[in-house]
Amino acid sequence: MSAPYEATAAWAQARDAADPLRTFRDEFLIPPHAGGDSHYFCGNSLGLQPRAVRDALNAELDYWGELGVEGHFKGRLPWMDYHEFVRDHLAEVVGAQPGEVVAMNTLGVNLHLMMVSFYRPTPDRHAILIEAGAFPTDRYAVESQIRYHGFSPKLSLIELESDEPNGTLSLQAIERALAEHGSRIALVMLPGVQYRTGQAFDLKAITELAHQYGCTVGFDLAHAVGNLPLQLHDSGADFAIWCSYKYLNGGPGAVGGAFVHARHAHATLPRFAGWWGHDKHTRFQMGPEFVPTPGADGWQLSNPPILALVPLRISLELFHRAGMSRLREKSLQLTGYLEWLVQNQLPDLLQIVTPAETARRGAQLSIRVLGGREQGRALFDYLVEDGIIGDWREPDVIRISPAPLYNRFADCLAFATAVRRWKDQA
Repeated sequence: MSAPYEATAAWAQARDAADPLRTFRDEFLIPPHAGGDSHYFCGNSLGLQPRAVRDALNAELDYWGELGVEGHFKGRLPWMDYHEFVRDHLAEVVGAQPGEVVAMNTLGVNLHLMMVSFYRPTPDRHAILIEAGAFPTDRYAVESQIRYHGFSPKLSLIELESDEPNGTLSLQAIERALAEHGSRIALVMLPGVQYRTGQAFDLKAITELAHQYGCTVGFDLAHAVGNLPLQLHDSGADFAIWCSYKYLNGGPGAVGGAFVHARHAHATLPRFAGWWGHDKHTRFQMGPEFVPTPGADGWQLSNPPILALVPLRISLELFHRAGMSRLREKSLQLTGYLEWLVQNQLPDLLQIVTPAETARRGAQLSIRVLGGREQGRALFDYLVEDGIIGDWREPDVIRISPAPLYNRFADCLAFATAVRRWKDQA
């Protein structure tokens, strides 16, 4: 930022007033607290509800009531093609071609479906590379897939230990693991953003490295989608999966998504087939032979849940209007200010473990409470009572994630002010 940071309400308010994206906050319902708005930093866990969702849901309920089954073919957005109405904006957010993405299922289901196609172990190449401390969804899924194929996780699951001071991973560590184990690794499965540390990974660099060793590459983008400008097509990754209830604001348990690179669009990959994945032009001929729709749509199993897709469609329209490049610019400003507040106002109490390099992080700052778990939990509980909504990760980390669609500089200052107040009272 050109102007120096200041820990004053006047400075934060001036920055918020000059924010070109400030009106997007009005598009969301902010949870109330003590007669005003809470300071909500938990978009990394559950994004806020766009105001337009209620009317959009009611419109679909009205079509259902008025049209019945004809709603599949009539109305403003006929249900038969409803998943296609989120496709273009979803592709924008993840940097993909429209045919490479599909909104379907949930993250864990999509991960298993992708692994059916892209984890094809052989006696010589059967290992999966993940990061140590991976989110349980990923670890449980890859371990169960290894066992399903008749291998042992003790031999076939390679977990990358952190090689940097705060539990983060260097690209060099990934390169060393591939140099050592690449010939027996069938799949490299890493996050876009690591959920504990907030570290963002270079998807293209990882993919290029892994492909040199003949490995298939997939990414869990649960904490990256809607957070960072992604370039999935250009990364060359074979597949990716994500949930939509975090930064994408799709609602609790929202419909997830998947990416399959265009080079696999017409490939005869093994897959679990479903009727809705059949070529849409002949789907209703009800033939006995499965002919997949080219692209990511061919991995669908069942028809899309319309009412569950409505919030995602509304939120993606907001992303389209705001633009990922502008959202990223604001995100860097917010996290930069939050980082400065922690380092200059609270250095004896808090330590940021997320990488300082902006290219290696998104909106989330993982902040360690230096006094240990008991003190950290006491601070976290105090913040919640004070209307500062982040989330807690054992044993001593508070995750604070200013989402640029609705967070402000004033929210970041409120966090630091509340921590100082707790410190003074302790």
